[in-house]
Amino acid sequence: MGLIRDETGTQTLIGYELDVGDPAGARCRLDLDDRHLNRQGMLHGGLAATLLDSAMGATGSLTVDATGRHPFTTLSLTVNYLSPGRPGPVEATGRVTGGGRATLFIEGQLRHQDGTLIATATGVFRKSRQEP
Repeated sequence: MGLIRDETGTQTLIGYELDVGDPAGARCRLDLDDRHLNRQGMLHGGLAATLLDSAMGATGSLTVDATGRHPFTTLSLTVNYLSPGRPGPVEATGRVTGGGRATLFIEGQLRHQDGTLIATATGVFRKSRQEP
């Protein structure tokens, strides 16, 4: 199981981990607590989008790099919020639905551990050039 933790400042600040052990798609996990909630006591929408974006970008990376670390740039991201995200473990997943060598179409889902579908997303991601 390939886990990525504390690789970026955003990841460290929010506290999520990326599981890139399945070549079919990455999983982004976070145990929601008070730091992640809005004033209504539910997952902040911006953080939901961040979890989906991270899972979907890593899913794109897995198409060219088994470690899930090749950078992909988000060209567009549309999030649909379906249910409140309550405290506890949540997981965002990604799945490639189309594209070519450099640009991919990826769908995502964010679910609570109890199975509740919190949000869905669609996005367009482009493979970044590897830095020298």
